[in-house]
Amino acid sequence: MIALRKAVVLALIVLAVSVFVACAASPSGAASTTAPDEPARTIAPYFTSATTDPKTPDPDGFLQRWLLLEPIKQPIRSNAVFTSSYVEKIVNADYFPNQFTVVPRDGDQVTIAGQQLAWHALDAADFNVKLFRFAYGLNKPIYGVMFWAVTVVNSPRDMQNVRMAVGSNSASIWWLNGTEVVDLFGDRRMVADDCVSKRLTLNKGPNIIRGAVINGPGMSDFCVRFIDENGEPLKDLTLNFENTPK
Repeated sequence: MIALRKAVVLALIVLAVSVFVACAASPSGAASTTAPDEPARTIAPYFTSATTDPKTPDPDGFLQRWLLLEPIKQPIRSNAVFTSSYVEKIVNADYFPNQFTVVPRDGDQVTIAGQQLAWHALDAADFNVKLFRFAYGLNKPIYGVMFWAVTVVNSPRDMQNVRMAVGSNSASIWWLNGTEVVDLFGDRRMVADDCVSKRLTLNKGPNIIRGAVINGPGMSDFCVRFIDENGEPLKDLTLNFENTPK
């Protein structure tokens, strides 16, 4: 009987150690939910790799080409905390060098809290950029996360009195050429043109768009486009990272 008890105790210790190792290896701090017989995860069909050819907005003017950074884990359990002060504090913390000026290249990496995260140059299949699917397909954390997104919009001429129109799930902040222009606070679902900037000027040539999207539980996505004074989408723009000044 004593030998049997010892064997049971030893088996339980081995099981506990195995679970601890699995949890420690998981990016989200929990054991992987990928079953052994589950097909390999992929970001298709939601994204394809961006090419060097210029890309125009979709028929409704939405920007589909983006550089996306793998999600940064955040201690967020509820989207109810997304007040303006909370979002500003989280977004403006220091995560990686030149985070408000850099235009990364596909495959560039940054180290945040001891983890290496990579940038991915992608074309979204839909008008909205599905960040949840991006993270899930890469086996990255999907809840309690922050995403950084960067793109370069090339304008054929100076365009005055245009507006940036954004929708996001959940909160987000957006910059044009280094100036903060759109803020979305609170627990919200992604709705096209949910928030619209004041009148802006798109410069002739490259213009850098940068955004940070944070979310707790639930799906994450965003959509961005530029509209004119009449609310009509701008379509004579191109997106091409290769045109970015060095």
